[in-house]
Amino acid sequence: MNPISDDDTPPPSWRQRPRPVGFEIAYTLDGETLEIDTTRKVDRVRLAAVEQVRFVYAPSNISSKGFKTQLRLSDGKSISFGNLSWRSLTDMDRDDAGYHAFVVALAAAIAQANPRARFVAGKPFAFWLALAAVSALSLLMLAFFTVRAFVQGANSTALLGLLLAGASYWQVKPMVVLNRPRELASGEVPDDLVPGRPAA
Repeated sequence: MNPISDDDTPPPSWRQRPRPVGFEIAYTLDGETLEIDTTRKVDRVRLAAVEQVRFVYAPSNISSKGFKTQLRLSDGKSISFGNLSWRSLTDMDRDDAGYHAFVVALAAAIAQANPRARFVAGKPFAFWLALAAVSALSLLMLAFFTVRAFVQGANSTALLGLLLAGASYWQVKPMVVLNRPRELASGEVPDDLVPGRPAA
């Protein structure tokens, strides 16, 4: 999964099973082409056709450590893959180091194939703003509920409100903070949205 250094080194690749039920998908860099093998068919995508690369925080139902890389092509199609791979209906596999190595190689290849490709981090601004507003409103409502319960002497209800507020904050904060919209330099890969960078 490392960048090509000689003829004997395999090309950068990444394999993921994006759904609990379904086939594994293999992504392989072949020069200025991204080969996508879905088992049923093999697609070849020209990297020069990639108009935008977006990195997002995307937790799953059973893991809070989910991240995705999204490619938008000039024909309007999109490609998305992440660092989590389903092994069964209740178990997921993480290979952050392998994911990071592949994404770095892919980003560099895209930047070379299409210097005009836009690299961005986080959700689109309108979506992120709505997410932040709804999250803040929800936390304020929980805070109001908790304070009112304390004032009325319903301590057990107030404690429940505190627990709910704490759990909500723990889940909502990374969604808002990590997905804030940011412009990146061409070929840049943000460490907070693409985990697995080797230690210096």
